[in-house]
Amino acid sequence: MNIRKDTKILVVDDSGAIRSIIRKLLAQLGFNDVDEATDGKDALAKIHEKKYGLVISDWNMEPMNGQALLEHVRVEKHFANLPFIMMTAESAISKVVDAKHAGVDCFINKPFDVETLKVKISSIGTKIAD
Repeated sequence: MNIRKDTKILVVDDSGAIRSIIRKLLAQLGFNDVDEATDGKDALAKIHEKKYGLVISDWNMEPMNGQALLEHVRVEKHFANLPFIMMTAESAISKVVDAKHAGVDCFINKPFDVETLKVKISSIGTKIAD
């Protein structure tokens, strides 16, 4: 991996169990500065409060889903290049296309393991902030 281990990461998912699993996978990769949000609205508030180098967000959440979060992030100039990984248990091509059009950097299907997460993070590693 050619990204810094001190990168601040925001994990967004309405499932506490999933957030915990992703936090553990990130810890296995050496990332320990991880915050959590329960939905897109909560995540957007946190993004405005703290500088993150990566967002890993679920697609399906209420009241604001991952695509709406991504769209809000991309329209704000100072967040336009924030690396964003979208994850979902549904792998419909239409979702992948919608996420790409909204500006997602990477798409990951649940469930995934530490190696898959490592590959996805490494693929956008050059975009991750110091």
